[in-house]
Amino acid sequence: MTRGDGQLSHDLLPGDRRPQDECGVFGVFAPGEDVSTLTYFGLYALQHRGQESTGIATSTGEQILVYKDMGLVSQVFDDGTLKSLTGHIAIGHTRYATTGASEWVNAQPTLGPRPNGTVALAHNGNLVNTGELVRLLEEHQAGAKAIGEISKGNTTDTAVVTALLNRPGTMHQAIREVMPMIRGAYCFVMMTEDSLFACRDPQGVRPLVLGRLERGWVVASETAALDIVGASFVREVRPGEMIWINAQGLHSEQVMEPKPKGCVFEYVYLARPDTRIAGRSVNESRIEMGRQLAREHKVDADLVIPTPESGTPAAIGYAQESGIPYGQGMVKNAYVGRTFIQPTQTLRQLGIRLKLNPLKEMIDGKRLVVIDDSIVRGNTQRAVVRMLREAGATEVHVRISAPPVRWPCYYGIDFASRAELIANGLDTEDIARSIGADSLGYISYDGMIAATEQPRETLCSACFTGDYPIPLPEALSTDHEQLDITEAETGS
Repeated sequence: MTRGDGQLSHDLLPGDRRPQDECGVFGVFAPGEDVSTLTYFGLYALQHRGQESTGIATSTGEQILVYKDMGLVSQVFDDGTLKSLTGHIAIGHTRYATTGASEWVNAQPTLGPRPNGTVALAHNGNLVNTGELVRLLEEHQAGAKAIGEISKGNTTDTAVVTALLNRPGTMHQAIREVMPMIRGAYCFVMMTEDSLFACRDPQGVRPLVLGRLERGWVVASETAALDIVGASFVREVRPGEMIWINAQGLHSEQVMEPKPKGCVFEYVYLARPDTRIAGRSVNESRIEMGRQLAREHKVDADLVIPTPESGTPAAIGYAQESGIPYGQGMVKNAYVGRTFIQPTQTLRQLGIRLKLNPLKEMIDGKRLVVIDDSIVRGNTQRAVVRMLREAGATEVHVRISAPPVRWPCYYGIDFASRAELIANGLDTEDIARSIGADSLGYISYDGMIAATEQPRETLCSACFTGDYPIPLPEALSTDHEQLDITEAETGS
């Protein structure tokens, strides 16, 4: 699969990439409100879920307008652009590519024809039967697959779904027909000229919530986005549910039987800490993971420090439970990976120092417990341990607030391939030696699940267990690469 062009890269260390967030979606139906600006702020709150491209579509009731481009929300939109996006309905998207290359043509929302108008669609997740959907589309269009954005070169699963919605009847009838065709993780936020729609896969792998404004409704990937735009939380969109909002109000239909399998990695890393999922505070879950780590992996040390920012809540919990003081041992440069300037090779050789720098006066001569959320390839942790030792740490004990990641995700998170995941080739002691740590401890699987306060059977933990709740085609189950339209055409 083609990766990004490097302009918005998080790859500070060659060959290492943290688990990349999938996408963020936002929608609003609010007559009398400045919906494009509300969507801008909603996407700003969801920026962590995707940094490659972003877009907003609005409708006046008669016409849909779309503006999208490569880059961050703050780079793509300004006051003039937002003022041109008029209307009372809007949807927005911020993207990290899982299927389809990171190119302008694949930015969302996607547009597609309808028998009596247009549909705009934004998608969070990843489908596992794109090839099957392409064949269904060919049959539905009597062999004419290249319609809508597909005809312009869009290679995403989102474009295929958008094209499949071009069928007779009302929009909610079309969604009702298409949802059972789709396998994988999806939260769709859609709009026609006069209505806002949202639906979620039967497993509810990715989060999607409904909020209320004084003069309208909001749907968003996370509750934090509701908070930012001043919407009150109403409820989660149920797995397998479709909702639509128009001038007559809010409507709901349970299209498919719910079989909840929410992504546990949302609690570990993906979601903002100020978000709530299934009624549970993500921040409290991460703090409890840290407490459990301290119970499971005690060590004599002088200071607990996080790998900022993802390790901070768990580090607080570890310090609380262990009684070891908590401190800030490293400073993070929040702007690295948020610029169009590609680092030179000389700067790349500095590696982790582009992103993190130690506070020598805090760590010199101390035995450290370093808390992080996960280890993928191990390159980041290896660089952090080396940096801390160079700054004077006498011992470095690494603690991870998730179990070993041994399996790739096919539902919207971009992990490394299975062969590249360090936990597949080495046991815990070997990994500790590989990264240069004095000791290494992972939270237990049971401890992580308990911290979410969710029933085990309602969570997807495939990246830890290899137990995939949505069956995978053979082409995916033997390889990490995601299937895009081009691959579906060639059968590769």
